[in-house]
Amino acid sequence: MDPMSREVTSVDELRAIVGHPNAAVANKVRDHLSPIEQQWLSHSPLGFVATMDASGNVDVSPKGDPPGFVQIIDERTIAIPERPGNKRVDGYLNVLERPRVGTLFLIPGRGDTLRINGSARIMADADYFDAMSVQGKRPILALEIAIEEVFFHCAKAFLRSDAWKPERWDPTAVPSVAQLVKMMDAEADMAELRKHLDEENMRKILY
Repeated sequence: MDPMSREVTSVDELRAIVGHPNAAVANKVRDHLSPIEQQWLSHSPLGFVATMDASGNVDVSPKGDPPGFVQIIDERTIAIPERPGNKRVDGYLNVLERPRVGTLFLIPGRGDTLRINGSARIMADADYFDAMSVQGKRPILALEIAIEEVFFHCAKAFLRSDAWKPERWDPTAVPSVAQLVKMMDAEADMAELRKHLDEENMRKILY
């Protein structure tokens, strides 16, 4: 073990390093969506859903669609549409075992994020599915979340990362998706990979 390493193993140690939140931060958590949080969510095109299976294995999955893709059923309930994908459904399998989820929603260009946590169930159909149609296609499933916690998260992570500054972007810093797959599977046909993983081709099968 590195002689300089020091693990934090207690709440007291953690608080000694980090400190305590001020009252405004500590008390900002709600159990329902306020009007401003509903307005914020209606402009978000991208979110992330964290789930955990019965053994404690964790998964985080991105979810995205046109802004306002999350259906606000009421101030205590939202639904996230599911579109055709790779069929792994890791998060949904986790929800069947342990229906607790944590979510984070973004608005591109903004550093603050909206966090919504609660219990979830998987819906094969509901009266709000039509409202979540895109290009005439209803979602194949929806993750319906009963809200237990909702609050805004500050912008510091995005300010530190400069994530929204195009001049800081470098998408070619790592190999393309097709190249990454080829590196993991030497038998894969590169021409076929490029055909199926090309962004324009993928856009044809999003819905």
